[in-house]
Amino acid sequence: TLDRVPHVLTCFQVLDPSTIKVIQPDEVPNPNWLIPSLPSLNQQRFADNFLTEHPFVLIPSAVTRHSWNLLVSCDLAAEQFKLVSQERFALDTRLIK
Repeated sequence: TLDRVPHVLTCFQVLDPSTIKVIQPDEVPNPNWLIPSLPSLNQQRFADNFLTEHPFVLIPSAVTRHSWNLLVSCDLAAEQFKLVSQERFALDTRLIK
């Protein structure tokens, strides 16, 4: 849906870095969750559990091994970040197989 539904790239600054819960690769229950695939219900529940307690969760990316994803709890993160910029996302469809 990235090329059919409008998306916005958002850059923001977390005001207090100690509010970011960092999940190390060895804390992920199933190592196969860190390889590209459709997320399972258990993967989603794993992240959801952290997002009920932490405004920000930093977790290793399953798509690129040396990258991380920052998950944001919209409810808990209110007033805990500063918006830096937003821009419309444009997908280069040549990158899609």
